[in-house]
Amino acid sequence: MAAEEDDGRPAALLLPTLVRAAEEDDDDTDKLGDESATMRPRPPVGDRTCRFLGVLFANRRIIRSFSFAINLFLHLLRRLPWTIPSPSAPIHRVSLLSPSPQPHLSYSIDLRPDLGADSYTKASEPGADSSSFFVLRDDLLHPLANGNKARKLDALLPLLLRLPATDLVTCGGCQSSHAAAVAVYCAKRGIRSHLLLRGERPEVPTGYNLISEMFGSSTVYVARSAYIRRNEMLLEHAHGVAGAGGEVMWIDDIVGEDLGEMNSERGIGEDGSRRVVIVNEGAASSVALLGVIRLVDYLAQANIFGKEQKIRIVLDAGTGTTAVGLALGVVLLGLPWKVTAVMLADTVERYKEREKHLISEFKRIHQIEIPQQTSSGDDDGIVQWVERIHPRRFGKVLDGEIEACRHIARQTGILLDPMYTLAAWERAVSLARDAEDDAKAVMLHTGGTLNMFGLAQRYRSHFSSDD
Repeated sequence: MAAEEDDGRPAALLLPTLVRAAEEDDDDTDKLGDESATMRPRPPVGDRTCRFLGVLFANRRIIRSFSFAINLFLHLLRRLPWTIPSPSAPIHRVSLLSPSPQPHLSYSIDLRPDLGADSYTKASEPGADSSSFFVLRDDLLHPLANGNKARKLDALLPLLLRLPATDLVTCGGCQSSHAAAVAVYCAKRGIRSHLLLRGERPEVPTGYNLISEMFGSSTVYVARSAYIRRNEMLLEHAHGVAGAGGEVMWIDDIVGEDLGEMNSERGIGEDGSRRVVIVNEGAASSVALLGVIRLVDYLAQANIFGKEQKIRIVLDAGTGTTAVGLALGVVLLGLPWKVTAVMLADTVERYKEREKHLISEFKRIHQIEIPQQTSSGDDDGIVQWVERIHPRRFGKVLDGEIEACRHIARQTGILLDPMYTLAAWERAVSLARDAEDDAKAVMLHTGGTLNMFGLAQRYRSHFSSDD
């Protein structure tokens, strides 16, 4: 019999549900596709044990020790089924060779830098070059669907497979890398993806728009006036996909469901009916945070960055979900790290509001209290939100930025795009120059390199000559 709580909340919350989904029978692992064969082995956990752990998470009166709750959370996190077989990604080190400003700054790159505690000891010795930063190459996770998009889908897709979901509805801009990633990963796992893209269909599809068209089950272009009401738009389209006998739910509403009971009672799929799951733009979801926290857990290993060295993680922020996930991982693991997110698409007030919402949902779902830790001491947030070094309206490319990306690519082999990753690169360069407290700057490459194909159509003059 399933364990229940006195206050009526579900006993099996997200983590125990996913662990049970992965390990209660051998057939479930087959649904994850060929990649599941390469995932690291997990010790068996019985259904009864998972339900008991679910009760512990749901009942705050039982878990009186913060450290116990965190350790239990991390223990379960490391045993979840994942979309990405391994959390690892190549880490390169970029050194600054001249003090002049970009785009004339010269770089060198170390493709196999020393990591771990010994490397930091050497770097702090007199005469050592401290003007450098690391680049976590998440852009190399997948040829088409990589970067933070892949990280945010890491825990989400196995949950959909367990549900099981027949369809997924999401939205994004015309060149949305999130929408393209959803289309690619869903196609590999037999889930139909329905993409609502803002604006008009390009005359010649290219970049992420082309990937969405090729892999998505359906692609609908939505007028900007209608796209403003995203939730209403997504819900209406999802009900249209589900039909009269189908079911529609938001991804975060799945959390806490007893999936086995749900399937036995409702029998979705047996009669051809459809179960449609809605994922917000950019996968801005509490479920998506888990994949990013998994990345922090990996980076904190002794042979990577360890738990003692001061680290400053820098990334560009669209919805801000990845930045919040990174900062949550830092807090949960008790690391002396800071997360600096370069704001691209909104005001600092909106980013802070979104941060509070994601953290609130995370605490509600997992019943874990987050320590009162701030990023800069002047607010109550765990992320340091900063403006671009060269501010502009979102989507605008400034003169010289295409050439700056070309210059960086030729000297380092790292492809950036001026709308997103160039902003994080510029901030990482600034931190490397002004290193304080021996903190090491680590830029998270959030992918999105196919954006350059779309930009080449919009800004043809920037690509027509090689200055």
